[in-house]
Amino acid sequence: MLNFFDLRNENLIEKIQKLKLEKNAVILAHFYQRPEIQKVADFIGDSLELAKKARETNADIIVMCGVYFMAETAKIINPEKKVLIPYYKAGCLMADTAIKEEIIEYKKKKPDTFIVTYVNSSADVKAVSDICCTSANAVKIVKKLYEQGIKKFLFVPDRNLGSYVKEKLGNDIEMELWDGYCYVHDQVSKEDVIFYRERFPKCVVVVHPECRKEVRDLADFVGSTSQIVKFVKQTSAKIVVVGTEEGIINYLKKIAPEKTFYSLYRRFICDSMKFITLSRLYKCLLEEKYEITLDENLIKEARKPIEKMLELS
Repeated sequence: MLNFFDLRNENLIEKIQKLKLEKNAVILAHFYQRPEIQKVADFIGDSLELAKKARETNADIIVMCGVYFMAETAKIINPEKKVLIPYYKAGCLMADTAIKEEIIEYKKKKPDTFIVTYVNSSADVKAVSDICCTSANAVKIVKKLYEQGIKKFLFVPDRNLGSYVKEKLGNDIEMELWDGYCYVHDQVSKEDVIFYRERFPKCVVVVHPECRKEVRDLADFVGSTSQIVKFVKQTSAKIVVVGTEEGIINYLKKIAPEKTFYSLYRRFICDSMKFITLSRLYKCLLEEKYEITLDENLIKEARKPIEKMLELS
């Protein structure tokens, strides 16, 4: 039997669906969003998938249910479209560890170093970078650049993803790492993995490359959220321990209902992602509020590394 909150959610979902049609809007949601947000979304994906979908959409309005840099990326790719975010304070502490002035200063000191910037970054940091990447394509991007003759790299801003790239391509690759990290993934330890190994000997452990090396080394699979989804579809394991934000478990249960999922960490939650609620999404669409506005020159410069990433990926 539906309780009051279920009825309220269903009512909001109906209103949101109606507004989408009236305004020719599309709702894009990250895997880490609340279940009810995923339910109303037109597309659910990781950063790379959302960037591609934003570029392909024919909608007049794009509503990005994610953190702020994702909405900025959608605007950069679609400068002619109205891009909204239901909660403008949904930020990313990892992205905040890098600012454009520091990148510019670094480039002056080391002009022969290629700046590879994770999409988990602000628009102005992207604008002074050479190329962007996501957790899904970071290894592929750097490998292609290396094969093209680029030998020196700076990876911004996530040190954990950067170290993962170095491991996959060989630690002798000349790559400096920015000292940024995701507070959600970085808090997990090897003891968390050991706990589940002992509790469920036949489980498989899947983790995001934003986790620390000691955690990645003990995992059965390391990959982006979209790569984790693909792995879960293919694995024969019945118990899967998930080492990324718990919002993805809602999605995994839908695609693999026969499997049992556990979150690797007791509070694997990105609070910023959870700031977006159905009521905020409804008001965002109804009033077309919290529009992403960026300077034309900033869009032009930030688009270059994003487009280069999409070309190579």
